[in-house]
Amino acid sequence: MQRAKLYFFIAVLTASMAYAQKPKTSSSNAIYESVQKLNFLGSVLYIAAHPDDENTKLISYMSNHVKARTAYLSLTRGDGGQNLIGPEIRELLGVIRTQELLAARRVDGGEQFFSRANDFGYSKHPDETLQIWNKNDVLSDVVLAIRQFKPDVIINRFDHRTPGSTHGHHTSSAMLSMEAFDLANSNTAYPNQLKQTSLWQPKRLFYNTSWWAYGSQEKFNKVNKSNMLKLDVGVYFPLKGLSNNEVAAQARSQHLCQGFGRMLERGSETEYIEFLKGDPLNDSENIFEGIDTTWSRIEGGKAIGDILYAVENNFNFTNPSQHLPQLIEAYKLLQNIEDDHFKIEKTKALKAIIEKCAGLYLEVSAENNWATQNETVKLNIEVLNRSNQQITLESIKNANAIKISKNINLTENEKFNFEETFKIGSHQQPTTPYWLTKKGTLGMYQVDDSKQIGLAETPRVYSVDFNLLINNVPITFTKNVIYRFSKPDKGELYRPFEVIPEVTAKITEKVIILDSDKQHDISVVVKAGRNNVEGSVEVSHPKDWNIYPKTQKVSIKNKGEEQTLVFTVIPPKNQSEGTISPIVHVNDKDYTKELIEIDYDHIPFQTVLLPSESKVVRLDIKKKGENIAYIQGAGDVVPESLQQIGYNVRILKPEEINAETLSLFDAVVVGIRAYNTVEDLKFKQQLLFDFVAQGGNMIVQYNTNRGIKVANLAPYELELSRDRVTDEHAEVKFLAPEHPVLNYPNKITQNDFKGWTQERGLYFPNKWDNNFTPILAMHDKGESVKKGSLLVAKYGKGHFIYTGLSFFREFPAGVSGAYRLFANMLSIGKEDLKNENKLND
Repeated sequence: MQRAKLYFFIAVLTASMAYAQKPKTSSSNAIYESVQKLNFLGSVLYIAAHPDDENTKLISYMSNHVKARTAYLSLTRGDGGQNLIGPEIRELLGVIRTQELLAARRVDGGEQFFSRANDFGYSKHPDETLQIWNKNDVLSDVVLAIRQFKPDVIINRFDHRTPGSTHGHHTSSAMLSMEAFDLANSNTAYPNQLKQTSLWQPKRLFYNTSWWAYGSQEKFNKVNKSNMLKLDVGVYFPLKGLSNNEVAAQARSQHLCQGFGRMLERGSETEYIEFLKGDPLNDSENIFEGIDTTWSRIEGGKAIGDILYAVENNFNFTNPSQHLPQLIEAYKLLQNIEDDHFKIEKTKALKAIIEKCAGLYLEVSAENNWATQNETVKLNIEVLNRSNQQITLESIKNANAIKISKNINLTENEKFNFEETFKIGSHQQPTTPYWLTKKGTLGMYQVDDSKQIGLAETPRVYSVDFNLLINNVPITFTKNVIYRFSKPDKGELYRPFEVIPEVTAKITEKVIILDSDKQHDISVVVKAGRNNVEGSVEVSHPKDWNIYPKTQKVSIKNKGEEQTLVFTVIPPKNQSEGTISPIVHVNDKDYTKELIEIDYDHIPFQTVLLPSESKVVRLDIKKKGENIAYIQGAGDVVPESLQQIGYNVRILKPEEINAETLSLFDAVVVGIRAYNTVEDLKFKQQLLFDFVAQGGNMIVQYNTNRGIKVANLAPYELELSRDRVTDEHAEVKFLAPEHPVLNYPNKITQNDFKGWTQERGLYFPNKWDNNFTPILAMHDKGESVKKGSLLVAKYGKGHFIYTGLSFFREFPAGVSGAYRLFANMLSIGKEDLKNENKLND
């Protein structure tokens, strides 16, 4: 993890690390706040398109100030974004951003839901978005979320009335919400959903507007706000010792891979929500106007409320366990409620309060964080009652659903530890993000199990039920199996317990670019999920490629151990591309998946199983120059990709940039968003320009037009815009067909722009000095031509190049034309310098 890129307050880091690794503990203040929320029977659903779209100030305000049950429905998992903290992109980035959303909700008190929509990248219009997403399926998911969560109030992040003015995903989220508001209560809309949920009609729908929707604060001040509610989201919470906007900033700071770490904010702050449809407010300032949010809302609820309001009004902060008799009585009454929705949700919340008031510690820790089919797993079970209330552990139901009698009287503060075992089923599927188990489409994930649609995570398979008697009332608490361990440099840590295959394999290089028919060695790493793995490995390959040897034996003694096997790839003589995949044969079974581990401090440890594939490309490519300096920005695999085609690449840190060091290189490449993320580059820019003037080449990849750290992005005037071309198939025209960058040492043709992925490029300049030569023209359908994707300028003896083309996406996809064009960019002017040197000699 690149610590310099985290940008957030150290207290937030400490808190998020604790959330990521350990079970959440509650002070008396937190328990009291839980009681307050338990006694509020109203709910709010916030809807937008991506992780980090949500307004954490409003979510926290609804959850912590209003005390409403609050959730965020993000239609996508943010797979199409960039990653500022590591190399993961696409599906793996979606896994990270999912966990960052969950981390944010743990801070602001909300819940989290998703649809099956895939973030395929930037979209300029909802028409395109809804065609790629499959509008009917995503609308179905929004309707399902409403029917399951049953919000009284829905708040849209974006405006449904402004298609084409912002990201198409954004507008689409609002348009779908508007439709779903009415469909959720129609028994003819998605009737199959009614097998697992019921109809629901929200009362009101709002749009969370602000001055930015009108272009400026001055314009917004003139807007008629009679249809809007004004909320002060800067309220202070004495029980937390924080204001709402401080809590929200902490939640926002969980979105680290997007660079959203924030300083904490305090003081009065206004949010506006505009009424769109539903029951009118009748001049009320209360979004729940006309909605009964007391226990009297449900039949039989008044008796429960009489008990729980008394607990709230007379809460004992010194000894919350004194409330257990009342809480248990309320629990008993709640089980007789006929309203299944409130019965399930309030029982869950009440049980959590009972557990906290009793100071119960119930934990089930495995001896490792993963196991395989048919494996017997040892569990260490810890049970502790830290109250003076009468509690008995009658029995447990282990992870194989076998009831084991205990009949242990849990005396105050006496810890009980015992060991149990369970066996992983022979047909148990590995645990991995459920939306990645089947190959989907460009716009949609495939989810076969309708019960999983909308869930943030794959439900845990193995858990233990603790069957207790509290004041002679039976109550069961269920705890997932986890793995608890410690490290000398980090202390106590927690990881989820996973089921993995008995063997997994990966090829260490995800893209293998070969510029000749010379053979190339690859490494296949086989990892054992159990002890004593014996088998063989082969590598599937395209017909015109060869792999030697055909098979190799694998023998691994210990669980978790790896064995590396070297195969030789023999490419064809002519240009070709395809995929190669390792296949491990063990006990008449074939294993073709790779185990990927994602380990960042601010989110729980993640394991992901994906098909193990590497792209192989036999590429006709020429290049000049050998030594490249790379200045890292937001994180990409461009350096590794350049090494693939034979360049010597050195990662250059800002403090290493000086004239002497730069003289060692033929070119300097600046990573994506480096001028947005690396503060110290503002002190090094002139040194880089001097390097160019003395004959070097400098290639600057895309930066955003906000938060530039340097005064001058280029040695000549250059102004960035938000121009982008999102259609990866958009026609590319050559504005300067005779320019060396299109001809030397590789002849660039239209074929080199085939097979691009996700987009052509982004954040193109729209104004530049006449010293720059625009090379390419392209545009999305219905838009003006964009000429700023590749700009080349001679500066002194060298060349400065600015490009918004998405090489950072094309290189990992093995797009051959992207490699050929980049080689030309690095090689530009080298032939002239050689001729000049000959003349000087």
